Amino acid sequence: MPANIQKRSFIKGLKSRCSYLLHHPKADTDSARRVTVKSGAAKITLSPSREEVMKWAESLDNLLAHKYGLVAFKTFLKSEYNDENIEFWLACEDYKKIKSPAKQASKAKKIVSNFIEPMSPKEVNLDYYTKDTITKNLQKPTFSSFETAQKKIYGLMENNCYTRFLQSDIYQNILNNSHDHHQT
Repeated sequence: MPANIQKRSFIKGLKSRCSYLLHHPKADTDSARRVTVKSGAAKITLSPSREEVMKWAESLDNLLAHKYGLVAFKTFLKSEYNDENIEFWLACEDYKKIKSPAKQASKAKKIVSNFIEPMSPKEVNLDYYTKDTITKNLQKPTFSSFETAQKKIYGLMENNCYTRFLQSDIYQNILNNSHDHHQT
C-alpha cells in the first residue's frame, strides 16, 4: 500500500475514534480513553494523558505538535467549515521537508492551485500582496516561499480558532476523558 494511502487510512481511523470520544463525553471505559488505530500491519495506541491534553491549552504549538491534538483541532475546524487554514499550514510543513527542487516546484504549484489562487478549492484568507508574491515566485520556489503566508495563517488560527477550540465541547470532552499519567 503506498505511503500516502496508508497515511490517509491512518488519519481516517484516528478521526473515527476521535469522533467516538467527542460524541460520548460520559464514556469512562478504558476503550474510550485509548485510541487504537491500525496503520498497515502495525497497531498504534494513542492515549493522551491529562497532562498532555492540558498542555494543548498552553500554546497552539503544543496542540499542533501532538498527533491526537492535531486531529482534534482539525475535527473542530471541520465542524466550523473552517479547515482550510490548518490544511494550508500542514501543506506548508510538508513543503519545507522536500529536498528535491523538482518535487518542491510540483508541491508549490499544488499549494498555489489549492489554497492561493482566487476561487481555489480551499482558498485561504491572505492579503493580495502576500498571494501575489507567492504567485510571482512560483517559477523558482525556495524553501521559504510560503513562510510569510504560513506565519500569517498561523496567527489567524492562534488568535481566532484556537481560543474557540479550547472552549469547545470537543476539547472539553477529550479533557474529561483523559487520564492521569500514572494510570494504566
